[in-house]
Amino acid sequence: MPRSIFRDDVLAGKRVLITGGGTGLGRGVARHLVDHGAEVHLWGRRRSVLDEAAAEASGGRDGRVFVQSVDVRDAALVDAAMSEIWADHGPLTSLINNAAGNFIAPTASLSAHAFEAVSSTVMNGSFNTTHAAGKRWIAEGLHGSVLSTLTTWIWTGSAFVVPSAMAKAAVHAMTMSLAVEWARYGIRLNALAPGPIPTDYAWEMLNPTDKSSIGATQPDTIPAGRVGSIDELAALTIFLLSDACDYLTGAAIPMDGAQHLAGPGTFAGLTSLSDEDWAAAREKSKTASAASKAERTS
Repeated sequence: MPRSIFRDDVLAGKRVLITGGGTGLGRGVARHLVDHGAEVHLWGRRRSVLDEAAAEASGGRDGRVFVQSVDVRDAALVDAAMSEIWADHGPLTSLINNAAGNFIAPTASLSAHAFEAVSSTVMNGSFNTTHAAGKRWIAEGLHGSVLSTLTTWIWTGSAFVVPSAMAKAAVHAMTMSLAVEWARYGIRLNALAPGPIPTDYAWEMLNPTDKSSIGATQPDTIPAGRVGSIDELAALTIFLLSDACDYLTGAAIPMDGAQHLAGPGTFAGLTSLSDEDWAAAREKSKTASAASKAERTS
C-alpha cells in the first residue's frame, strides 16, 4: 500500500457514517479512515456482511467501527438509526453517501421494479441520510460534512445504466443545492466521481460480457492507461473530510484518469451487442450474483 501523505491522527475526533459500507468502495475506504483516527459507522442491509467489513476496517482496534442494518430507502428507518448514533455515540461529523445499486441492461427491457431498486437506493437513500444528519446539525448548531460517491455520468449520462445515471445526477443536484442552502450553518457538501476501481461483485456486474474492447471499465478507455485504486480514493476522501479546506463546498471532483474528458467514459460501446450477447450477459450476472451470495453466507 502506498504511504499516506496524512498524519495518522488527521481525522481524530471525526465520527463518520458510510452508507453501503459493507461492500465495495465504502468497505475499502473505511479501513483508511480508521487508520487516520476516525470512528466509523457502517450501514447496509446485511448484518453478516457489515460485521465482516467492520472486523476488516477495525484491524483489531476496539471501539472504532460500529454497524447498523439499515435500508436507506426507508426514511423512518434512517431517522431512527441516526437517532441511535446520536444517543449512543454522539453526533456525526461526517456522512459518506455511498449506498448504490447498479447493473447493465438495455433500458427498453427494464421493469419498473428494477428501475426503482437502483434509483431509490441512490437518490432517495442519499437524501434520507443527508436530511437526517443535516437537520440535527442545524438544530444543534454543529458543523458537518457530506460527501457523496457519484460517477462521471452526472456530466455525460450513460447508455445501459440509465437508472443509475439519473439518480446520481439527482444527488449531484442535491449537493450543489444544499451547499448553498446550508453553507451558513457550516455544513459542506461535496461529491467524488471516481472512474473504474475494481471491487468484488460490483466489478463483475459492470462487466457483463467477455468482450474486453467495449464498456467503460476497460483500461484502454482511460488516458492514464490503468484503473484507479481504493488507496487513491481514500486519500481524496480523507482530505475532503478533514479540516484542511472548509471553503470547499458544492464541488464534484472527478478521479478517473481523464476518462470522461476523452471518451466519454460511458457504456456507449455496448450498443454493438446483439440480443444473444445480452442474453449471455444476463446469465453471467445471475451466476455472479448467486456466487457472491453463497460466499457471504457460507
